[in-house]
Amino acid sequence: MILTNLPDQSAYRVHVPRWAIEPASGAGAAQHGGRLNRIGIPALYLALEEVTALKEYRQLSTLMPPGLIVSYTVNLTTVVDFRHGYSADWDSIWQEMSCDWRRLWFNERVEPPSWLLGDLALETGASGILFPSAANPGGVNLVVYTDALGDQDRLNAYDPDGRLPVDQASWP
Repeated sequence: MILTNLPDQSAYRVHVPRWAIEPASGAGAAQHGGRLNRIGIPALYLALEEVTALKEYRQLSTLMPPGLIVSYTVNLTTVVDFRHGYSADWDSIWQEMSCDWRRLWFNERVEPPSWLLGDLALETGASGILFPSAANPGGVNLVVYTDALGDQDRLNAYDPDGRLPVDQASWP
């Protein structure tokens, strides 16, 4: 496993507007699970490029559903760096990164093997994983385990003018 730090990184996410009230929580992924987090583990999925964030949000839809893009500044002391994908240098379980986790979990009710990758990252003390985007070849995603952030880690939604809503009633 390759561990690295991630200093002064910009990142992006398109949020469902209704849930932009907590842009750094990771609660949605904790509720339903995600590619690299099992249910109960808060995880915020970000992209390192704006276009990757848009393509990840759109997923399989032909049209872009309404969304609110948020920029972040990220400083993480320890992340797993899987940007270049699987090679023989990695444990064979990392070949499972691209499994169809949604089909496995939601249709077959089988625990996705990619959840084990999140477990392994957390066990090593990493607060996130960098990995290739399936929605945007050449793009990079970052999952941040928000409950694993340490004192030296930073994850901030960029909102200098206070435009993000603070609750469901605060939309202009």
